[in-house]
Amino acid sequence: MKKQYVMGNGAIALGALSAGVNLVSGYPGTPSSEIIETISKTPHENVYLEWSVNEKVAMEVAAAASYSGARSMVTMKQMGLNVAGDPLMSMAYVGVKGGLVVVSADDPGPISSQTEQDTRRYASFARIPVFDPSSPEEAFEMVQDAFEYSEKYATPVLFRPTTRVCHAYASVTTKEEFSGRAVEGFVKDSSKWVIFPRLSFANHAKMEERNVRIAEDFSGYRFNTCEGSGSKAVITSGISYAYAKEYLKKHSDVRLIKLGTPYPFPERFVLESLEGVSEVLSFEELSPFLEENVLQLIGKYHLNLTVHGKLDGSVPHSGENSADSAAKIIGAFLGASDEATGIDVSDMPKLPARPPVLCAGCPHRASFYAVKKAMGKQKSYFCGDIGCYTLGNAKPLDMVDTCLCMGAGITMAQGFDHIDGEGTCFAFVGDSTFFASGITGVVNAVYNEADMVLCVLDNSTTAMTGHQPHPGTGRNMMGDIVEKVSIEKILEGIGLKKIITVDPLDLDASVAAVKECVALPGVKAIIFKSPCIAITKPKGKMKIDDKCIGCKKCIREIGCPALIMVDGKVTIDESLCTGCGLCSQICPVGAIGGACHE
Repeated sequence: MKKQYVMGNGAIALGALSAGVNLVSGYPGTPSSEIIETISKTPHENVYLEWSVNEKVAMEVAAAASYSGARSMVTMKQMGLNVAGDPLMSMAYVGVKGGLVVVSADDPGPISSQTEQDTRRYASFARIPVFDPSSPEEAFEMVQDAFEYSEKYATPVLFRPTTRVCHAYASVTTKEEFSGRAVEGFVKDSSKWVIFPRLSFANHAKMEERNVRIAEDFSGYRFNTCEGSGSKAVITSGISYAYAKEYLKKHSDVRLIKLGTPYPFPERFVLESLEGVSEVLSFEELSPFLEENVLQLIGKYHLNLTVHGKLDGSVPHSGENSADSAAKIIGAFLGASDEATGIDVSDMPKLPARPPVLCAGCPHRASFYAVKKAMGKQKSYFCGDIGCYTLGNAKPLDMVDTCLCMGAGITMAQGFDHIDGEGTCFAFVGDSTFFASGITGVVNAVYNEADMVLCVLDNSTTAMTGHQPHPGTGRNMMGDIVEKVSIEKILEGIGLKKIITVDPLDLDASVAAVKECVALPGVKAIIFKSPCIAITKPKGKMKIDDKCIGCKKCIREIGCPALIMVDGKVTIDESLCTGCGLCSQICPVGAIGGACHE
């Protein structure tokens, strides 16, 4: 056996490998991305691994593996579960053969997401079990249990770590070597694997009966625990358990009830844990999931029990919990003072605001600036998308009017065009997002005769989530060099007549490309192609000479973090400058140029 110090996502990866997983698919999304990355870096045999083009595809690849008897795992963040929802809902009815674990990492805060949606709700919606680990160590053990339960009840299961579990570190003890388990293979049976209304009707009834058995099984599950005694109790799950446990070290007269399996709700376990309790606090993040289930128990069994939580304002509905919020909330419930740290921090200065910005030298900045310069004061709609380039909304660029979800920029631009034929509609999308969810939107635009300019910001990686490969990069997660999928050829195949590929760091050529496309009717595309500055070698440093007149146009118009003021003069921060040269192309007096060194 080997002891390893790993991130929570690494613990999940090693747990899956320890369980003999055969196939892992997914789509990168913080806070889940490191799971597949860890598996790719860990020696293993007979395990197929892929970054799929989106979460729906990942789910369907894993479904076939499971139907063949293989253990499979799918990884994504909470919003990716929406994309994968169609196959997941159907698979809940059809069932599985090999264990299938769907890791949907939730992001209370949110820290790096558009929404704070709660995967526990999805579990009850889909009528499938959910596991909710409270630590990396628990996640390592629990994901192995998840495979067992999936096979025992022939159902996909959801595994729901949150950001603080995913990104915490802990030691786990693993095998020395990993290998996928032996697989029987797919056995054809259309009465089982082909979903029809009659099959769904019969299986729906079986699902409800099965969930009663799972709830009873979960009532004896090792990670559902009750600690302490007394007439007051705190019920919790996930990382909130760790915060509550830390605070309640000084309060042994309070029961601490932890649910590692929130759904199906382990009714018997909770009833036994609440015996003799008169007042309970539901301390959880996001939705009042546990609280509502306890309230249902009270109604069902006519319990004389007062419940506090989100529904009575004792716990906030939004944001993540912390050790300090646990002390405040649980302390108020117990009538105790704040005992979180014992340190007076009332005079601590606030941390400086550090809004996210595009990196110095990022080609996306140049792409946005070219469109902005070309359009001037002409009426335009700038529809953004999910990725680094969402930061194009920040001033001074101010080039993202909308951002809804992955791929929506392309289709929203069409909506604006159909309502307002006077404005020019632009859709900005990254290369990875184009493959994930952009292609169908372009097909829709051509088919429905939209008038718009598609701007593909191609930096040859999936930058925001950690530079994962995608179909346009020429490599996959099995380590193979593969044929690059050409965005240009896809657009040609869809029917676009005007496609211009240009280096966004060539400002004049980029502006000319925008003007050329705007002058034409129909759907046009500009592929702004330049590699991500984080994975390419900088070209050198720019410098400012004595010709500078202090107009600050370079600072005012592009907002590059390498351009700063020092002692009243415009200066280039050499620790940030990558020598992209965009600033030199907008300086009205040619004061910026050359590299300080090569």
